[in-house]
Amino acid sequence: MTDVTEAIATAGALERLAHEGVSVWLDDLSRGRIASGNLTELIESKNVVGVTTNPSIFQAAIGSGAGYEEQLTDLAVRGVTVDEAVRMMTTADVRAASDILHSVYTASEGRDGRVSIEVDPRLAHATEATIAEAKQLAWLVDRPNVMIKIPATKAGLPAITEVVGLGISVNVTLIFSLERYREVMAAYLAGLEKARERGIDLATIHSVASFFVSRVDSEIDKRLTALGTDEALALKGRAALANARLAYEAYEEVFGSERWLALAARKANRQRPLWASTGVKDPAYKDTLYVDELVAPGTVNTMPEATLNAVADHGEITGDTVTGGYAQARADLDAVGKLGISYDEIVQQLEDEGVAKFEAAWQDLLDAVAKSLENKGVDAR
Repeated sequence: MTDVTEAIATAGALERLAHEGVSVWLDDLSRGRIASGNLTELIESKNVVGVTTNPSIFQAAIGSGAGYEEQLTDLAVRGVTVDEAVRMMTTADVRAASDILHSVYTASEGRDGRVSIEVDPRLAHATEATIAEAKQLAWLVDRPNVMIKIPATKAGLPAITEVVGLGISVNVTLIFSLERYREVMAAYLAGLEKARERGIDLATIHSVASFFVSRVDSEIDKRLTALGTDEALALKGRAALANARLAYEAYEEVFGSERWLALAARKANRQRPLWASTGVKDPAYKDTLYVDELVAPGTVNTMPEATLNAVADHGEITGDTVTGGYAQARADLDAVGKLGISYDEIVQQLEDEGVAKFEAAWQDLLDAVAKSLENKGVDAR
């Protein structure tokens, strides 16, 4: 055993993930996490090399008020709108996190050290408004390592192409279906082609495609349980992994195509698959399931802190657990379909629910900030 091999064998699970080509990103952000030094600590001790946010994360962080009081008071005195106040607070957090991760961004040549911020979820079905919002967010954060999150709705696809074509790095979110994932990759390639036509350096553009995992099991397992047969119950906990593995197969195909190779010759970057929603929903499953079983080169796994800590403590990283499983993955999804459970219906339902969930969280955040501004406005007078 060489020194390098021995070091890998004795390394912790998070270090082994990095060795296997998996980037660990944290699926959470708050001002308290930034100010306390916790984010820096996770970078130094838990191999965290990126951060993702979403409307639910900001609703939990800002809705609590912790760490935002002074800025809220200043915003109230200025008499800003609720929407402007929320954007000032969220972009401030993303800007600060981007600065903390800048050294990672530099060391990885832009591959990691990324912080994602999502367009207003109420714009999920409005292409032009999404493009305008993405441009505004990139301008507000004003950091080279920011990624703008755009949902993979039908209206989001042309927005992805245009935003990437402007040279803005994009995190495509809320991907559940294999068909939509292929459309997302095509939208990214079209965006790179637009950027090339505009003379933009393709090497400066990065993207990830956030393929959601655990929610697929949650919905399909519910239907398998309702069927209750031995055959149905034997398939529980297998659909989400199958779906993700077949997504990676599609990724290998698209980024091995002639179309891609022409862009790669111009130093374009692959759009990496990002495994999202990796916190286990069913307590019957191992809490590191969607990390241990989705190890493949050139991927990102964004984890809530509980999952990150679980992987650090008892994750079982044994090498690539994706590329050898395509045939079984197809068999598992086919078996689910033969039981009368419609894949197309479920993935569309999950997309609709995902958009609705983020819209609701955003509205809750707006309501909480509106109340806080009103109270502080009265105090200021």
